[in-house]
Amino acid sequence: MTEAGQESELIVEIIPPLVILKINRPAARNAMTKAAAEGIASALDKLDASPRLAVAVITGVGGNFCAGMDLKRFAAGELPKVPGRGFAGFVEAPPRKPIIAAVEGWALGGGFELVLACDLAVAGRGAQFGLPEVKRGLIARAGGAVRLPRLIPRAAALEMLMTGEPISAEQADRFGLLNRVVDDGQALQAAVDLARAVAANAPLAVQGVKQLVRESGSWTDEEIFSRQVPITDVVFSSQDAEEGRKAFAEKRLPIWQGK
Repeated sequence: MTEAGQESELIVEIIPPLVILKINRPAARNAMTKAAAEGIASALDKLDASPRLAVAVITGVGGNFCAGMDLKRFAAGELPKVPGRGFAGFVEAPPRKPIIAAVEGWALGGGFELVLACDLAVAGRGAQFGLPEVKRGLIARAGGAVRLPRLIPRAAALEMLMTGEPISAEQADRFGLLNRVVDDGQALQAAVDLARAVAANAPLAVQGVKQLVRESGSWTDEEIFSRQVPITDVVFSSQDAEEGRKAFAEKRLPIWQGK
């Protein structure tokens, strides 16, 4: 069953187990607004709250992903943020469940920071990624200036941040920022396919992987095994872990309960 709801600047499609978010401002290259940010935050709350939903995919309508903050609205005093969630309603507080970016065309400024806040990313070959904030007298403070140097070589990150010049999908893929590079126009379908592959697995295990990867970055070598225990024990003692063992032994597909 497909449920669809459209807010003025965001399309939300619920196709269990997926939530597909489409930024719907093609005339402005899907520049982010407060209304769209609030819609994204609300949809991701539903993702985390619903046992029938497992993965979100975020994309843009009309051939571009997101050109970042709408500078005209910024000049008028609007910030496309949600308190406690940050830019676009999630860069400071991503959902507990996985989210995948499907990028076509431009992913600039906050749009690129959206990609960096996602767990996985797929892009069309013609996609461009950049942080042009310095060209506008700003800094990429929605995660770009801190996340990018943790994900790609420092020199490459500094060049992007200091020149404001974009990189191609090929370069982003070479840096390890992308999971798939596909023909232009195919990013959403490829992201949906990837999302379904993730959603086929045990929900608690997938969420545990995301939590462990996110939190362990600051752990020392001496403490990683002890600090992972509260996260992994919940998964290993779950009903789904038992179901996984039974399904393997019985040579059938598992039926996950998310508990």
